Amino acid sequence: MLNLRSNREIKLMRQAGLLVWQAHQAVSQRIRPGVTTRELDQAAEEVFARAEAIPLFKGVPGPVPFPTVTCTSVNDEVVHGIPTDRQLQEGDIVSVDTGCQIAGWCGDAAKTYPVGRVSEKTQQLLNVTAASLDLAIERLNKDATWSQVAKQLQEFVESSGFSVVTNFVGHGIGREMHEPPQVPNFYSPSSEREDFPLKTGLVLAIEPMVNAGSPEVKCQADHWTQVTADGAWSAHFEHTVALTSDGPTRLTGPPTEEESLPA
Repeated sequence: MLNLRSNREIKLMRQAGLLVWQAHQAVSQRIRPGVTTRELDQAAEEVFARAEAIPLFKGVPGPVPFPTVTCTSVNDEVVHGIPTDRQLQEGDIVSVDTGCQIAGWCGDAAKTYPVGRVSEKTQQLLNVTAASLDLAIERLNKDATWSQVAKQLQEFVESSGFSVVTNFVGHGIGREMHEPPQVPNFYSPSSEREDFPLKTGLVLAIEPMVNAGSPEVKCQADHWTQVTADGAWSAHFEHTVALTSDGPTRLTGPPTEEESLPA
């Protein structure tokens, strides 16, 4: 079942999205060689605490409850990395994924940041992953079903010499962080069977994860961190996106001139 949101509900979700955008701004201002991933997590946590927002990631059930408000995944870590005292080095990349709930509505976004100067190949990985997300968002009001969008996303990534992670998918989002439908970043006969139409009022967390090598991943001993099976580096970009009568809207994008940030 698809949850189609009214314009009023989408405006409420935008407040959560703006707060997530603020958290990413706080993180991006601190990224430099020598900073720890724990410090990045603290920057996001302070933003949520000031607004009395509920962090969506902290305490998520698992073999070990997730301990922090962000996932910070470095280099070959694909997703779900746990912030630690690890210091970032010049040339690293770090994917920061975070979300919050405010006034009963959720926002979720991820971005992979370069640490200082990165190699040309690494920058291409970041550019292609970000562009694949842009492509998917652009196609939301042009294609009839999600599988059509996902197929183009995958073709774009693979034609650029990279691979799409198939172990993880995006998701619907609203009152809860994870709601139907599942939103794969790839096309397969099985994903087509679980396909869904693109309708006004749909709100999706679209989050391609792209590897420089093979798409396979494996879980680390901390029960959360997923790394590439071949050690190649990985990038992750995500926005919470509403499909409105005016087209796709990035609810976790920057504020417009008419908007005020949550207190």
